[in-house]
Amino acid sequence: MARKIVITSGKGGVGKTTATASIGYALAALKKKVLLCDLDFGLNNLDIVTGVEGEVVYDVCDVLEGKCRVRQAIIQDKNRSTLYILPSGNSLDNDDISGQRIKLMLESVSNYFEYILIDCPAGLDTGFHRAVSCADEAIVVVTPNLSSIRDANKTISVLLSYELKGISVLVNRARGDLMVEQKMIFPDDIAKILNVGLLGVVPEEDAVFLSVGNSLPRFCDSFKAYKIIADNIVKNKNRAFDPLKKYSGFFGSIRRRIKRDI
Repeated sequence: MARKIVITSGKGGVGKTTATASIGYALAALKKKVLLCDLDFGLNNLDIVTGVEGEVVYDVCDVLEGKCRVRQAIIQDKNRSTLYILPSGNSLDNDDISGQRIKLMLESVSNYFEYILIDCPAGLDTGFHRAVSCADEAIVVVTPNLSSIRDANKTISVLLSYELKGISVLVNRARGDLMVEQKMIFPDDIAKILNVGLLGVVPEEDAVFLSVGNSLPRFCDSFKAYKIIADNIVKNKNRAFDPLKKYSGFFGSIRRRIKRDI
């Protein structure tokens, strides 16, 4: 049976879909069989982020409407043989789709995968509850700013009512240069505020925005950060990428000065 993990945020624009894809890629690199499921109906972007938008024939809505079988809608990643994507539909009229129907759909393929990562829509409305009801665990993506932390706190309070096996936080877009100068809140402090475990830290860098099909260059820090996160998920560890390291010391001060001048 696959571990079903919903990746949510409460607040939109924190990099949740990119995090879903990147964690999936990192798990697939560990030879784990992974299904990425987009449940953000109407505002779906997982197919674009993973670079399979041109291969979509059927989507989740088609499966639920009985137009195809779930296996017909699942797309295998061309570069990672153990990674699969189940795209979402473009229809905004989806109130009649229940979480129970989606849960049964995912359970029908659960034995074929080790991990099912569910991309949750932003907010705390019907779409959020529909996605969470299908999961056993949750990862809350948050950025180091007060509005995101506040929304994450609200999200976690709702997640607690579902009695999930585990809730953890992923701090995204962490800037080590600002943290060294005490101008940005530290990931450990965010986890303490939210009172959940810190799954990982992903630094802010241009490579994430410039990547095609979300294939991060191996040399970039984000690639290293997601490798650590995948290892934490598989082995139940609590290591985290250190975004301060490259900005500490003499050479770090030069990097901070260059970054300020850009």
